[in-house]
Amino acid sequence: MDLASVILLFTILLSLIALGVPIAFALLVSTLPVIAIDPRLELGMVVQRTYNSMDSFLLIAVPFFLLAGNIMNESGVTRRLVRLAYAFVGHIRGGLAHVNVVVSMLFAGISGSSTADTAGVGSVLIPAMKEKGYSGEFSVAITAASSVMGIIIPPSLILIVWGAITGTSVASLFAGGVIPGFLIGISQMLLIVILSKRRQYPVEKKAGAREMGASMRSALLALLAPLIIVGGIMFGLFTPTEASVIAVLYSLFLGVVVYRTLRLRIVPNILHNSARLVSLSLFCVGTAGMFGWMLAYYRVPYSLAMWASTIENPSILLLVVVGIFLVLGTFLDGLVVAIIIAPLFMPAIQNAAIHPVHYGVVSTVAVSMGLVTPPYGLCLLLASAIGKVRIHDALPDTLLLLGNMSVILVALVLLPDLTMFIPRLIARQWL
Repeated sequence: MDLASVILLFTILLSLIALGVPIAFALLVSTLPVIAIDPRLELGMVVQRTYNSMDSFLLIAVPFFLLAGNIMNESGVTRRLVRLAYAFVGHIRGGLAHVNVVVSMLFAGISGSSTADTAGVGSVLIPAMKEKGYSGEFSVAITAASSVMGIIIPPSLILIVWGAITGTSVASLFAGGVIPGFLIGISQMLLIVILSKRRQYPVEKKAGAREMGASMRSALLALLAPLIIVGGIMFGLFTPTEASVIAVLYSLFLGVVVYRTLRLRIVPNILHNSARLVSLSLFCVGTAGMFGWMLAYYRVPYSLAMWASTIENPSILLLVVVGIFLVLGTFLDGLVVAIIIAPLFMPAIQNAAIHPVHYGVVSTVAVSMGLVTPPYGLCLLLASAIGKVRIHDALPDTLLLLGNMSVILVALVLLPDLTMFIPRLIARQWL
């Protein structure tokens, strides 16, 4: 390993991030001086390697799932899910906070994006919670923390990218993310129960059977979306890329034909917003791929694999790897972390007989926590902007919720069956 070049690479990258340069550009720019001073490399390879990183049929699913989530938001599907959740859990003390978690779990099965979840759910529930007497800080914290399930519960955009770069079955990754996502949601609801009693959060009126039935009918077609998308992928009816197109067509069907809430005049705005988010995500994929190739060129993966091979206990190895994902996720976008780090530890993971699906899911859970942890904390930033609350004011409640997630994360590492139960149930054999 050329240690001087690797040190230079990371020094430039961290310096650019500290100066506020967008991560995607920082990843690209940091490689240029190293290439320029290394006579074995040519600047022309930057374009080639960046393009090759994005040249994957599987990655076409990313823009389509984002587009489907945006269409669902604009079609009022989020409000229907809120009404459904309110009817079933709104009467519990702290009802609107429970609704927030349940809607995030439902919306995660449609969009695959935590930021789409934060924007859609937060814009509806944060003002409603504040109006009912919940503190702005808690409203922001629970919205941001629950939205991380958007990249854990399938269809998850990060799991799609993970599958593309590691060669792991996306259907198996999706199946593996179901139980961890629901465990996080349930743990958050248990914490809400405790906090609600201490803080005397309001109790809403219990919905009658008629209201429950009406809310179920209103949201039934929306609830079919994750069943169609995820079920079709898991059972081999279509690929993740085909499923993403079906998700868009189904969301258009709901918005235009069934609910008639999607007006043609706002379609250009939906396409523009989706294209903007997609361009950022896929550009990160490309530049992170280039950065990852540079690390591979200087044999960083080999060195890490040799170091990791000295850890004999698989659980300890996975805890160490997950800890690295957890730390990096607080500074970098989850997609970037996955693209750069996921392949680095694959040799050690395979040598330790850790299943790649288990590795992918627990690492994604670790990365998801970075979405609510400064300095990156994109979901926390977005929720704070919606709730008009300063980030550091929302941090105490956010850290409580992160503590819950940390317990779940450790349990997932130490108990692989929590992740592997559904994939094995579907496959009926070792994947």
